Amino acid sequence: MAIEFWLTNDRNTERVRLPVNPDTLNVTSPFGFNDVTVANLGEVTIFGDRGLKEFSFGTFFPAHYNSSYCEYRGFKAPYTYVAIIEKWRDRKLPIRFVVTGTKINYLVTVRDFTYEVERAGNPGDIYFSITLKQFKWLPVRYEATKTTRPPSTKSKTRTYTTKQNDILLHIAKRFYGDEKQWIKIYNANKTKVKKHAYLVIRPGVKLVIP
Repeated sequence: MAIEFWLTNDRNTERVRLPVNPDTLNVTSPFGFNDVTVANLGEVTIFGDRGLKEFSFGTFFPAHYNSSYCEYRGFKAPYTYVAIIEKWRDRKLPIRFVVTGTKINYLVTVRDFTYEVERAGNPGDIYFSITLKQFKWLPVRYEATKTTRPPSTKSKTRTYTTKQNDILLHIAKRFYGDEKQWIKIYNANKTKVKKHAYLVIRPGVKLVIP
């Protein structure tokens, strides 16, 4: 099975498969340590937490198909890919990085994207290097406001009206901090949502958020 390198936007509606696989993929997996000096004991190490992974590689977007290094036919023009990646970065939203046949499947942010406009002997090809860093959503916490009124025995029902290209996975992430909780929203809205509603939902649907 051939390895494929994929970059997709946060809603998986725009996808880029690298036409030429990089020769190497560097993965940095940091771990936090804090070395402190304790009286009468000397230097000791305090364990911290695992840091976010970082992925870096270099390859090129070819202007024309060549069976000796291209993974597939029908790819877009080099500058089209450059524009897509820069657009994703400028939107300040995470994208997904996937390498098939491996365990690499992460939300990431584009930390660095450097490319050569022209390289001697390769007219039209765009050589580039890119650095991606693992992204984690910050959990949303809800705090009850103080009130002098007696606590109500009735629970307030949260609702959410869907927008263009909304999917249950992202709505669950927004309210629960966990995409896997989409089934809760689906079970509470079976009469309003199609069976496979973890995909795109039509806009204007008022969902109950349990």
